[in-house]
Amino acid sequence: MIDEQLGVLADLVADGDVAVLSGAGLSTESGIPDYRGPTGEARRQTPMTFQAFTGDALARRRYWARSHLGWRVIARALPNDGHRAVAQLQHAGLLSGLITQNVDGLHRAGGARDVLELHGNLDRVVCLGCGDLMPREDLDRRLREANPHWQARITAVNPDGDVDLPDTDLDGFRVVDCLLCGGLLKPDVVFFGETVPLDRVQTAYAAVERAGLLLVLGSSLKVMSGYRFVLRAAKLGIPVALVNQGLTRGDGYAALKVDAPLGRTLPELVRRLQPSLAS
Repeated sequence: MIDEQLGVLADLVADGDVAVLSGAGLSTESGIPDYRGPTGEARRQTPMTFQAFTGDALARRRYWARSHLGWRVIARALPNDGHRAVAQLQHAGLLSGLITQNVDGLHRAGGARDVLELHGNLDRVVCLGCGDLMPREDLDRRLREANPHWQARITAVNPDGDVDLPDTDLDGFRVVDCLLCGGLLKPDVVFFGETVPLDRVQTAYAAVERAGLLLVLGSSLKVMSGYRFVLRAAKLGIPVALVNQGLTRGDGYAALKVDAPLGRTLPELVRRLQPSLAS
């Protein structure tokens, strides 16, 4: 069954003009957990919201303590065969756009270029007061300096770049603010309850609208942020192909659904396309 589906997918991708939309499922084989898993049920019930982060100093301190440790896990993650396969498809000229919901930077690390990071990237930090951007490494250094003796016990790693810690381990952790204006610092990512910048959304829509195929990789499409692009493709009569483990919200719109691990499926797709890639 999978073999036949891969043959159909290879035929669709071989025509080119493919817009890729990737989600957390593409990075699980790099050691970064996804949000829902094959069952579609959320693994984490209380993600940080923009409203809590900006309005509650205790919640903000809790987030930064957890993120200070969790970011290191994300920073050490390496691209897997799925990321590299997507880059190969792009370098072969088969992709008209590459949109990711992920904030881990692994598409670029895997060799892809011109990646539209819909939800931002954990590698950057933004000041909510003056808008200054800084590398995450700079903030990491400042937090280490501000908390030289702080230690904590990690109980779980989360896909949005933080970890679970007992509240007792938060005692003594100090948050730092913007060096330029004293404003609140925030990872340059879109939190729950925050809207994706309009220009990014419009760029993503444009990539989908000029595509001959929308290929969704590793996303359950449970949130509208990604699901809307499937709806747009369906409205315009653009075929949608899904590669994901488990159910997705877009299954009813899919011309093809492949339920299989991406780290094995995408390299096999590239292998099947090798004759056309070489021509």
